Amino acid sequence: MPDTLWWLAVLFAIVGVAMVIAAGTALRRRRPLRMSLRLLWALMFLAAGAACGAVALGVQGYRALTHEEVAAVVRTEPLGPNRFQAQFRFPDGREVSYTLTGDQLYVDARILKWHPWANVLGLNTAYELDRVSGRYHDLAQEQQQPRTVLSLAPERKVDLFSLRQRYVLLSPLLDADYGSATFAAADSSAQYEVRVSTTGLLIRQLSP
Repeated sequence: MPDTLWWLAVLFAIVGVAMVIAAGTALRRRRPLRMSLRLLWALMFLAAGAACGAVALGVQGYRALTHEEVAAVVRTEPLGPNRFQAQFRFPDGREVSYTLTGDQLYVDARILKWHPWANVLGLNTAYELDRVSGRYHDLAQEQQQPRTVLSLAPERKVDLFSLRQRYVLLSPLLDADYGSATFAAADSSAQYEVRVSTTGLLIRQLSP
């Protein structure tokens, strides 16, 4: 998905540089109006290239969501009352473990939903797992007992989800108001698939 944007960024940058050179030529020939117009076009192309590059950088790490797919396989192992370990294995082979409080595993994700005109550029709905936490089955425990909430999302220089929520200017491009979550029992040894579909996040227990 980011490849198209990177190529567009490079193309716009090349055209922008060419227009800057053309503006320099017009300046040497003492044609100020032509120079101004070419500088204006150069700024527009360079700005478009920078925007495409920023979007491509921000989309990296998100996975295109066009069907139901496995976001992670999680193995839970009780460590004591209301305490368990959750070991995540992601599609890229990366594995991480978390020690959580509660008797249920809770996972949520952030969704980037692009508007139809952006789909033409190859930008489809994408997701990124955001947080994992322990959840108590009993509401009173959920309100009174210690809770653990940890990040599943990598740090990034450009976070489109946060930028969209901060700047209304990006609203014609995409929606970032959509999140999804799922949970399952973690009071016994089990293995789950955390799946993401076009309708949201879900979790399925695998056979022993």
